[in-house]
Amino acid sequence: MERWGRFKYFPVLPLGEDGRMVTGSKGHIQLSRMAAGEGMVLLKNENQTLPLKNGHKVALFGRGCVDYVKGGGGSGDTTVAYTIDFCEAMTEKEKAGRVQVFQPLCDFYRKNVEYQRRENENLQPGQTSEPDIPKELFDLAVAECDMAIICICRFSYENADRTGELQDGDFYLSEQEQNLVNRVLTHFEKTIVVLNVGGMVDTTWFYDEAKIPAVLLAWQGGMEGAMAQADILLGDVNPSGKLTDTLARSFDDYPSSYNFHESEDYVCYTEDVFVGYRYFETIPGAAERVNYPFGYGLSYTDFAIKCRKAYEVEGVLHIDVAVTNTGGVAGKEVVQIYSGAPKCRLEMPKLQLRAFGKTKLLAPEETEVLQLAFDVNDLSAYDEEKAAYVLFAGNYEIYVGNCIRSIEKIYTVACIEEKIVKQCMNRCAPRKLPCRMKADGTMEELPMEEYDTLYQPDDWPNKLPVGNVLSVLPNPEGILPLWDSRDFLKVANGEISIDDFLESLSDEELLTLVGGTLSRGPADTNGFGGLDYVGIPAVMTADGPAGLRIKPGRGICTTAWPVGVLLACTWNVDLMYQIGAAGAREVKEMNLGIWLTPAINIHRSPLCGRNFEYYAEDPFVAGKLAAAKIKGIQSENIAACVKHFCVNNKETNRKFSDSRVSERALREIYLKAFEIVIKESDVWTVMTAYNMLNGIYTSENKDLINGILRQEWGFDGLVMTDWHNRAEPYRELLAGNNIRMPAGCPKRLKRAMEEGILTREDLKKNVRKILELILRLE
Repeated sequence: MERWGRFKYFPVLPLGEDGRMVTGSKGHIQLSRMAAGEGMVLLKNENQTLPLKNGHKVALFGRGCVDYVKGGGGSGDTTVAYTIDFCEAMTEKEKAGRVQVFQPLCDFYRKNVEYQRRENENLQPGQTSEPDIPKELFDLAVAECDMAIICICRFSYENADRTGELQDGDFYLSEQEQNLVNRVLTHFEKTIVVLNVGGMVDTTWFYDEAKIPAVLLAWQGGMEGAMAQADILLGDVNPSGKLTDTLARSFDDYPSSYNFHESEDYVCYTEDVFVGYRYFETIPGAAERVNYPFGYGLSYTDFAIKCRKAYEVEGVLHIDVAVTNTGGVAGKEVVQIYSGAPKCRLEMPKLQLRAFGKTKLLAPEETEVLQLAFDVNDLSAYDEEKAAYVLFAGNYEIYVGNCIRSIEKIYTVACIEEKIVKQCMNRCAPRKLPCRMKADGTMEELPMEEYDTLYQPDDWPNKLPVGNVLSVLPNPEGILPLWDSRDFLKVANGEISIDDFLESLSDEELLTLVGGTLSRGPADTNGFGGLDYVGIPAVMTADGPAGLRIKPGRGICTTAWPVGVLLACTWNVDLMYQIGAAGAREVKEMNLGIWLTPAINIHRSPLCGRNFEYYAEDPFVAGKLAAAKIKGIQSENIAACVKHFCVNNKETNRKFSDSRVSERALREIYLKAFEIVIKESDVWTVMTAYNMLNGIYTSENKDLINGILRQEWGFDGLVMTDWHNRAEPYRELLAGNNIRMPAGCPKRLKRAMEEGILTREDLKKNVRKILELILRLE
């Protein structure tokens, strides 16, 4: 096939064996199920309640048993051939002679959920209400069953945040759910809880409850996630997931809670660097407010973790850790390395994650030695006064364990004198952040300034409608006479330089290329390029974080992978690579070129509506796992797009909200995962966020894009906007945001050229990045 032929003609070319499609294939679904089982977290298992023994007769309670939620809504949704709910999954186990399921209760829930959907066809999975079980049916379940399982489900989506009010049916149980729990606990001595959720929820209702001896945080596991839930409950899979968030006693215990909904116009990140475990393990009195700490997760077996040796070589600390399965069944374990810092002039978290690794499946008495390492300079902190990362004088204690609360000291890195390990520049400083938290829990007041008028809307663009996408080309369809001799393929073949080709393009063509082009083939999210008459193909983009998203009605069903937070809880970089590569093959098979994933914004608050697709409260684990997924994606010659750059940690009014954050917190928390991805995975594209960062839209922010991303980190790829943002197009181009999606604003840009604000060279510089990306694809 000719170069870029699949982008031009969209033939569907099966990539599987014997001419079979890999999209939505049995192999991919099996990988999805396996990943789901590896990322689910066993929170509680007293008296070895799990795995269930053969022959148990169980009653499945809660609408979540049939109203299964495979993932979140919006860009994270997928169109699949089927999903399996929890009742169906447990029934499959019953067919195998593993457990008996009280089917009349499943039938009741199924009929009720179907009724609710008939009454409101807009209900998404997980949005139904908890019904009241008839007394006769409930009494029969009590009489016939020796075990109860309650399944709680939740659904969230982009462009809306969750709620954190008591009995809200979101973070907390609804009144109907609480009534169900009370009723079940009154009649059953043992009750298991399964949480089919996409983000943090209240855990206190079962944490101290003796009649709930076992709890599985199942997250949202994709199309066969319910089968993975059943696999774990029956012991066919030994759970090995570890939390990438801290589960506190109440919503109010999170430091972001008091001002999360303070305003729709801004968010003040007053907790500063004390996010997640950095807060709970550091701030006096906060540790006791934790139910389940960061890195926590139970197994059906036991492990012994021992540091064999730790040594420094040329500024890198190497740690060899032996992990032995000391229990009776095969299992996997996660090893976590943390550091503690000496007292210095900065407010330092007590502990920070520095390295991790996961074992293979270890048989009883089997040992594996994990070889972990990290650069000693990574122990540095960002000093805003010096505009540099500084390694302060003193001892940095190094710890190893399988959870932040189960660690032991193994080594001391001694820094004799303070040294600057990386000189930067002050960028993206806040002006309207009133204060920030110190390590003792008190607040430091910060100077407040007004924003520069430079970043307010100019007068002349307001005379033109925002989002004017009418092409300035003489023919908007891009169909010009066939005698046009320019051919981008000559650039690909090395016959002419990209500079010569760029010079051959008119201003109007350049203006058109810096905006997205219309969807072709099965794409739903538009693409790049599309000047066919000069040989520039239309390369299509594709959502989303939990699998290739193609809208219903296209006749295409793809694989729904587990949501991002579940995948992060695997702590398995090899598995992330596999999922990235498998998902990319589905994107390639549909002749699309850019997969808009991964999304790695920080879990600052439990209430962010998109936490299901984000990874963690910690940037290190998020960055490492995302980098592995990106490597897998781009191994298939599909461009990954990491998003949303940056501080998009709230969905309410996301296109206008101002995220106000200190430079240090920005660099150490909210940019760190992106920095890891840029430096370790060579990601080809980055998507800016909707929101403002300290008064400037991220897509217009020169400090952020041209400063930190390109100059400091060395990123040389393409930067795109999120879809239909509200920033000013010419300022985006000047800041280094190369293309506006899903369509451009050529008339606004042409006016900017007429005003002398934007030049032809500015256009060429941005179009070059678009063409360079297309040249990387085939």
